Amino acid sequence: MSNIDFPEGLHLLRRWQAGDADAKQELRTIFDATIAGDYDANFAVPAQTNTVHISGSVHMLALSILHDLYGIDSAEYYKKDPERYARTNLITSRLLGIQKFYTVWALYAFTCEALGQVMMYPDKFPPGSDPDKVLIDKSNWRLLTTPDFNTGIPKVINDMLRVNERLTGMEPLLQISAPYSLAADIYGQEQLLSDVVHEPDFVNELLDHLADQILCPWIEHFLNEFPNGWIELSDASGSPFFIGPANCKNIAIRSMKRMTEGKPWADRLFDCNYRGDYVTQAKKKNRSARRRKSAAESTTGSVDLSQLTELKHSVCPKFIIRLEADKVPVSFYEEQAIARNVPLTIGIGASQIDRNSIGNLDIAKQVIGETAGEFVAAIKQVSETIDLPEDNQILQPWPSHVYFEDVSNQSQFDMIEIIIQTVQDNGALNMRN
Repeated sequence: MSNIDFPEGLHLLRRWQAGDADAKQELRTIFDATIAGDYDANFAVPAQTNTVHISGSVHMLALSILHDLYGIDSAEYYKKDPERYARTNLITSRLLGIQKFYTVWALYAFTCEALGQVMMYPDKFPPGSDPDKVLIDKSNWRLLTTPDFNTGIPKVINDMLRVNERLTGMEPLLQISAPYSLAADIYGQEQLLSDVVHEPDFVNELLDHLADQILCPWIEHFLNEFPNGWIELSDASGSPFFIGPANCKNIAIRSMKRMTEGKPWADRLFDCNYRGDYVTQAKKKNRSARRRKSAAESTTGSVDLSQLTELKHSVCPKFIIRLEADKVPVSFYEEQAIARNVPLTIGIGASQIDRNSIGNLDIAKQVIGETAGEFVAAIKQVSETIDLPEDNQILQPWPSHVYFEDVSNQSQFDMIEIIIQTVQDNGALNMRN
């Protein structure tokens, strides 16, 4: 079989991206073998336990490859063949040089599609809800009831997770929308944001309904199918970056805590993608000339960085994560992780490795190399300082990782190679336990 190891696999992807016909044929050979199961033994090899890891979301890149090689469109890719989906995502990770698997799908789209939301499935891109055909409004939202989790999207997800668990041995991880982001997709982002400003009590009622009627029953069904499973609720739309720190606290995170407090799955559920921590440090400007209040101002009271960190930790207690959009210095998250005795994960944003956003490639390479070095050093410092709790299974094999938030066919593979090489050269750990 062809060599898929780092850096050869990444060099192959770079040649394919450039339109090299021989590279496309070589990639086709690898993916034919992958779909046939020839790389299954490779996928069963676990990540090492004595080094910083690389992990990431690669499903968009895998879609681009399958569309180019086989003409497979978005709907067929995500929904039609769980064996193919799992295997092609795993091989894409290996080609990039990723050892710590993290299998994800178009989770926001899948969650709202399961409820009957009208979707858009572009040929080469992940699906999304149709913003012109929202599922609910103020007249009918209470009619939304618990769907059948044995059919449709919930079944597609469970089928993919069964395959992934069989191939990798990793405990299944259900990834679906948190209440606020789900509401945004089925009620409308703009309308929901307006209601956050003018009718926050209604928004909380809506989110509680989604939690009680949709998400909690879904989690219960999932754990009946996978007793060893984990649940990751994603809530980018509810981030302080979009709705302000106070609304994030009183609306988005409030609804998340409702889904964990007193629940039997409380220690197996987390939400780690609230982003935009820097807004807690922004100086307030004179907004008297504005015609209406912004969403960030609509809830009384303020939330500073330390308070927001505590709130985020309350719904993601097993690790600290710093995403690219947070913009706060890495040292803050390093200190927080050590103080809380949990691992540290640091995200590489899609924009940081987007080839269309790079002016001077040589300068960009130097910057990303220095950035990756800083990230690895911080993760190492945390990993070599804390005593990892025995029940912290979600990051096993520990300690933690540099995380590609999104890799696509528009990512700059030279930049990715520099990041992975930096981790490999500097990530070895002196383990304490």
